[in-house]
Formats: sequence, structure tokens, C-alpha cells
Amino acid sequence: MKVIAAFLLAKLAGNEKPTKDDLKSIFDSVGAEFDQTKTDLFFSLVKDHDVTELIAAGREKMGALSSGGGAGVAMVAGGGGGDAASAAEPEAETKKVEEEKEDSDDGGMMSLFD
Repeated sequence: MKVIAAFLLAKLAGNEKPTKDDLKSIFDSVGAEFDQTKTDLFFSLVKDHDVTELIAAGREKMGALSSGGGAGVAMVAGGGGGDAASAAEPEAETKKVEEEKEDSDDGGMMSLFD
């Protein structure tokens, strides 16, 4: 997964054809271990393919495996036209829960049931 993430990071940065050296420099910049074997395997698998097409094919396969969880993704992805009040409701609910936790007084001891 790290190799794929580094490859996509390089693509997002504007590098149309990232090389193994580009990925190595990304790994080095964050102090991660560079695995030459996994990188060679990745490049051998994607060498003749467009990354956008590979992602689209992967989405189709994942869609076939879906077990009803796609509605949440659709709501998040299509949230451009909603009103601000409905978007703020979950945030307000989160704050309310946090306030309740802060108000509980257990004498400095943690409870297993909080």
C-alpha cells in the first residue's frame, strides 16, 4: 500500500510518469523503509496501464462486493447541494457528547462504563 500511495502522491504532484527513484525520494522524505522488491512488482504490474483506468476498474470490482454500505458514500460524495444547517447538526451533536463526558465526576477514577 505504501508503494501505491507514494506513486499516487507523485502523480498528484504533477509527475505524469513517476519512476522508482521518485518513489524512493518520497519514502526517504518521510523516513519510511523503501522496499525495492515491492516497488519492482508494482511497476511491472502497472507499466502498460493508465492509473485512472486501473482505479476505475478497481471501483467496479469493489462495487460488486458492496453489502449495502454504499449509501453513506453516496451521501458524502453528493453533499454539494445540501443546506448548511443539516451539515452542522452532526458537529453540534458531537460537541454535546463531549460536554457530557467533561461534566461527569468520577472522583479522578476512570470508569469502565463511561
